Amino acid sequence: MYVKTKLLMASIAVVLPLLVSCGSGEKKAGPAVQDAAKTTGVIVADAWVRATAGAKDTSMTAAFMSLTNPGTTDVKLTSATSPVAGIVQLHEMAMKDGKMVMQEKAGGITVPAGSHAHLAPGGEHVMLMGLKQALKPGDELPLTLKFSDGSSHDLTLPVKAFTEEEEHYHPTPTPTSTP
Repeated sequence: MYVKTKLLMASIAVVLPLLVSCGSGEKKAGPAVQDAAKTTGVIVADAWVRATAGAKDTSMTAAFMSLTNPGTTDVKLTSATSPVAGIVQLHEMAMKDGKMVMQEKAGGITVPAGSHAHLAPGGEHVMLMGLKQALKPGDELPLTLKFSDGSSHDLTLPVKAFTEEEEHYHPTPTPTSTP
């Protein structure tokens, strides 16, 4: 809990001066301040995309990030789009018939008020399918996130190597103990 509070307070400390200066009567706010005033209250950090180079299935990948909501009302990530993918969905890992499976997250991903959501390998993530090009480490991928409050974030995510594919994207059945 302490780490969550510390992360939230650090995020607010970075964003608050930008928002306050926007309405302070200064001559004209710079582009960064103007952009901050137009975007959602959800703060996106540490966003990246898994490279397809070396993956068994190069037609799909996933994006991961931290979403922080300093507001007083829950906000949902409702959808995402990218010109590099034919289909973009919000996914989760869930237990079905004793196996962990990846599935579309019905209703979106909630970013709780005053807290955060981590989109990470093995958990909730943005799934990009029907890729129109291979993605190698060092590439960049455009991604737009849409939220339940009507706002959106246009991002450019770095593509990074990811070596834990077997564990997180092709899960094995959960072992059961026998008496």
